[in-house]
Amino acid sequence: MAASIIHWFINIMTGLPKELIVFVVSMVPIVELRGGIICSSLLGLDLFRGILCCLAGNMIPVPFILLFITPIFTWLKKTRLFRPMVEKLERKSMGKSETIQKYEFLGLVLFVGIPLPGTGAWTGSLIAALLGVKFKKALPAIYLGLVMATVIMCVISYGIPALLSM
Repeated sequence: MAASIIHWFINIMTGLPKELIVFVVSMVPIVELRGGIICSSLLGLDLFRGILCCLAGNMIPVPFILLFITPIFTWLKKTRLFRPMVEKLERKSMGKSETIQKYEFLGLVLFVGIPLPGTGAWTGSLIAALLGVKFKKALPAIYLGLVMATVIMCVISYGIPALLSM
């Protein structure tokens, strides 16, 4: 699914700078930095610029999610239209919160940093906000997790293809 989303973005953004495409892909929930690194590699962007664009794109939404998602959800739950969607999203996110609840800072770093389906900065930020993790603790943990995910994804997206082409 992530590959098709990445290709869709590349197709609709044809003609735009590669850096902008990678930046936008990295901001999108679900795809996030993991997809941005793959996109960067597919577009032939050099590793350093790809990393900068991906990190910037994925870091920007985090403080807004941490600060504003709880009041937004509270407001949306007052409406009949959005209440079921918000409650489902909260249940789904909280179902993945065990590690974060148990280890808080380290749990959040690992949750964001290990590139598995359903993990990442968006979900990590949502869970941290719903659990009431303090902003001063959540933000550095999520950013550290993004750095960890960047290293892992760069090895997969740039390192392995480089080794195979030798």
